[in-house]
Amino acid sequence: MALAVSTKALFAQSTTNRLRWMSTVMSFGHGSQGALGLPDSVTGHGGDAYEPTRVLGLPSDITSVSAGHYHSLAIDSRGGLWAWGRHQESQLGRDPLAPRDSWNAPKRVEGLDHVNVRAAFASGVISAAIGSDGSVWVWGKSKRGQLGLGKGIIEAITPRRVEVLAREKIVKVSFGWGHALALTEDGKLFGWGYSADGRIGNVGEALEASLLDSNANMSMDDKQFSGSGLDVAEQVVLEGMEKEKDMPISWEPQLVEELQGVEVKDTVCGLDHSLVLCRNGTLLSSGSNVYGQLGRAKLDMGFLPVDLTAHPMSVASGLGHSLAICEVLSSDVEGMTIFSWGWNQCSQLGREGPENLPSMIKGWEGEAPISVSGGRVHSTAVTSNGEVWVWGCGKNGRLGLGSSSDEAEPTLLDCLEDFKVLQAVSGFDHNLILVDE
Repeated sequence: MALAVSTKALFAQSTTNRLRWMSTVMSFGHGSQGALGLPDSVTGHGGDAYEPTRVLGLPSDITSVSAGHYHSLAIDSRGGLWAWGRHQESQLGRDPLAPRDSWNAPKRVEGLDHVNVRAAFASGVISAAIGSDGSVWVWGKSKRGQLGLGKGIIEAITPRRVEVLAREKIVKVSFGWGHALALTEDGKLFGWGYSADGRIGNVGEALEASLLDSNANMSMDDKQFSGSGLDVAEQVVLEGMEKEKDMPISWEPQLVEELQGVEVKDTVCGLDHSLVLCRNGTLLSSGSNVYGQLGRAKLDMGFLPVDLTAHPMSVASGLGHSLAICEVLSSDVEGMTIFSWGWNQCSQLGREGPENLPSMIKGWEGEAPISVSGGRVHSTAVTSNGEVWVWGCGKNGRLGLGSSSDEAEPTLLDCLEDFKVLQAVSGFDHNLILVDE
């Protein structure tokens, strides 16, 4: 009898564990770079997905997903890492000569068999994995030093460990277009890569302004942002980056000096700005302010407090807009909500009003957001009851609502009402959804 009970208990535990890891990854949005992981038979060649669609070829025990600008990553319960999407810079961790028509097929990243991957992050051109021991592994190609492997090293075809961080236990890495930040278990912050505008803070070198800094006080209503709007605004940034010569680059991770003695809770990088959430509740920003994404009236370089009246719990960023889940206790609102600021060309802030200072997003209908993510010009959030809300630009189906229409306020993605959503993340123009089965 005792053996029977024990066997029954073990079976129940095994079944519980197996069910716990039964999950499905879905994707929607722009598909030209293969970031959706969907075959041409589903979307057509280089096609888009206007509603969440199951990604085939992945194991059924995916525990988390991550979105780079144009590629995607997924971790399974055994610590394996899977990748698909753009591979022009070898960011998928597979044969660099792999044909383009194979990029959309999820495959396990090569060279990490000895690493028990617990977290993964990506930019437009590189990928990174964090092992269970806190080690950081990177691969891809970046002329702006994002690999952090040493002076002049701009390419890693297979994953390589960031040796400078070998004595630290890293829990999170975040990437912008050319810069990177890493958070340690004990709250220290390291920065490396392209350092203009103080986007990685003070790492022992003089802070320099980039060519984009001349646009820092530019209104989004200025003449050069009229007309095509989205395309023109982005082009201004990209042209400025291409014109920069003798870029200030920190080739290896260095401790952010002005944050020594401050315990950091969370950090995130936008295209060319950074947010740092301190354990004491202070939210800091640094970098370019072209879109008002720093969220503060004081425009000095370096990490300085965001003009935020609520208590921030976590932070996220899109290309040029910033997001923070905050706890609010007032006569009008009580509980968790989201504040936004920065670029609002396509309503990615989810609200009206001043763009360069934080303001609360309304219309949650009593929902409590627990995570938020920003894309190029759209945003997504997951609530405590497992629902997904979307807003901003709907082009190429990036809101998953079945159309190309923009949404000025948070809108429920009701096609997922039969699923328990565990995670939702946004790349530049695509999204990944992890659902519990």
